[in-house]
Amino acid sequence: MVTEKNRQDNENVQRMPAEEMYQREIDALIASEKDPVPSGWRMSPRSVLTYITGGRAGRVEITPKYIGNRRLVEIAIATLVTDRALLLIGEPGTAKSWLSEHLTAAINGDSTKVVQGTAGTTEEHIRYSWNYAMLIAQGPSDEALIKSPVYRAMEAGSIARIEEISRCASEVSDALISILSEKRISVPELAYELPAKKGFSIIATANTRDKGVNEMSAALKRRFNIVVLPTPSDLTSEMEIVKTRVDQMAANLELNARLPEADVVEKVCTIFRELRSGMTLDGKQKLKPASGVLSTAEAISLLAGSMALAGSFGNGTITDYDLAAALQGAIVKDEDKDSMVFKEYLENIMKKRGSQWLGLYKECKELNK
Repeated sequence: MVTEKNRQDNENVQRMPAEEMYQREIDALIASEKDPVPSGWRMSPRSVLTYITGGRAGRVEITPKYIGNRRLVEIAIATLVTDRALLLIGEPGTAKSWLSEHLTAAINGDSTKVVQGTAGTTEEHIRYSWNYAMLIAQGPSDEALIKSPVYRAMEAGSIARIEEISRCASEVSDALISILSEKRISVPELAYELPAKKGFSIIATANTRDKGVNEMSAALKRRFNIVVLPTPSDLTSEMEIVKTRVDQMAANLELNARLPEADVVEKVCTIFRELRSGMTLDGKQKLKPASGVLSTAEAISLLAGSMALAGSFGNGTITDYDLAAALQGAIVKDEDKDSMVFKEYLENIMKKRGSQWLGLYKECKELNK
């Protein structure tokens, strides 16, 4: 439970965990619960779905956290009711981590048991490690044991999150296979075995761009129920996602700027979708795609950056000058290749779109000389 001191401390925190940011909504859903609640959960699967996709709980409006295929969210929630772990796969920016965080926030009220997968992630990050000073002085003991987020989730009967699992080495995969199969962790140094309490599960995320980093074994994949999160199917859907997330980010950041107008959001999403797919939205003209990942998440960050420019150095309203600077940084990642791709896009597409695009075209051309 969040105390008054926690609230005061959170005023100086850059980003609060989901369960604190949306505590009012979670409390309202718990208070109005009418359906059976699984062991270890704080609310029913139906209420978790409402929290994720939006709705009402009594008099409280529940804001949608994930805008997309509702059935995929239902499958993800239903998976966590069983003893199967959940693997969310998708292109960069398809809200895998965002959905993972909000699922654990709604189910357990704690989304902070996280292992960030990297090339440096080891088996110890999944199982446990030791305070070596205490280990040398006293030998193996409960006090010297450092529990991993997965260990703590098993102990509490809650959900642990593993981000970018495909970036982890094979030893991490092997440790996970054992944990997901046996639902227990052995600590031979203490002659002890920790069984997972009811409610324990793991939500992992994997990026389709990282398939070649460390390919997950078939044995590990069999321990997961896999849900593939697609990129937004159309421009309208992507605009809605971008606008919603920018609104949420702006509320937590001191950007001193007005929210972007609908036409600004539309321009950014249009440019990103076209350069991402290598085709204009009407399908009439092929384009050279940019080398960078022009995802929905990148579009959200770009607009937040544009707001920061407008608030810090302008009049608080995003101008073509602000937007062009942010677009240049987002699109031109490889100076040699992307600069030429963007120049061709400016001359062949943006320049011909009429007066509404003319100001942005001129500012982008000036920067991308």
